[in-house]
Order: sequence, then structure tokens, then C-alpha cells
Amino acid sequence: MRDIDELRKEFNNFSDKNFAQFGGDGQQCASDEEVDLQDYPSYTEALYAKLVAPNVSGIYISRWDIKDIASAAGDSMAIHPRKRMFELLMKYGTSKENMQSILYALEAHMENKIDIYNEFIDGYPTSKEVFQPKIDKARKTIKLFPQIIEEYFNDDIV
Repeated sequence: MRDIDELRKEFNNFSDKNFAQFGGDGQQCASDEEVDLQDYPSYTEALYAKLVAPNVSGIYISRWDIKDIASAAGDSMAIHPRKRMFELLMKYGTSKENMQSILYALEAHMENKIDIYNEFIDGYPTSKEVFQPKIDKARKTIKLFPQIIEEYFNDDIV
């Protein structure tokens, strides 16, 4: 787990250009629109779009975060490009039980980030306008997890 100093350093290193590509100023991005997970050609692409894009999920998930999530879910992986690591994580999540483990680990990771964001808000009340939308997106993403299990691991499918 990363501590608040590492998060502060990461936050301070964001340039305006980098911040803008993630939806920057808090205005609604095109990717904020509701998207049906079945609109994607594979569940891996759908989940990548919903879970790993910080402008959608509210949380930036680094390669090291994916490695930690995989470890918490019972998988082990080496460091690769972020998308490749996510694909490997989804290969591990091909069974309902493994995917549930991944989602539990991802939820714990997101809750940890939300706690850090809340620390910022408590310590620096004016930062609420920056962090509250991220918290709201993260909570919305977490609420999506049961739908992921239902859509991709429907017991009725033969």
C-alpha cells in the first residue's frame, strides 16, 4: 500500500496536460456517459474501460496497483505495460470465484484511495471540489461490481 506522501508526490507531478486527459477540470467527459458493458467486444475491454480509466472510475490504477490487486486475489504477475497486466489479471479471473476475488481486492484498493482522498478533504477543505467527484466516481464503480459478476458469469448460460 502506498502512503499519503507518495500520493501527494504523484498528485504534484501531474501536469495540466496530463490532468486534462483524465477529465481535468471536473467537467463531464464523454466517457462519463453510461455505457453498457455488453457494447464491448470482450469483457476485458469493457472492464478496462470501466475500471482502469481514472476519468471513469475516479481512481488511477498503476501497474504496481494491478500487481498488488492480483496478489491480494491470489495471482502472481510480473510488471508489464498496464493494459497487458490488466489482461493477465482478467485471464486469472475467468472463473466466477477468481473474478470475485479480484473485485474484492479492487474494492479494497479503491476504498484505500477513497480514505486518502478523504484525508485530503479533511486536512484541506478547499480540495473537496477536486476529490469529491473522484470519490463519487469510485463509489459508482464499486456499485458496478455485482453487475460484472452477473453479466459475465451468469449461471444460466450453458
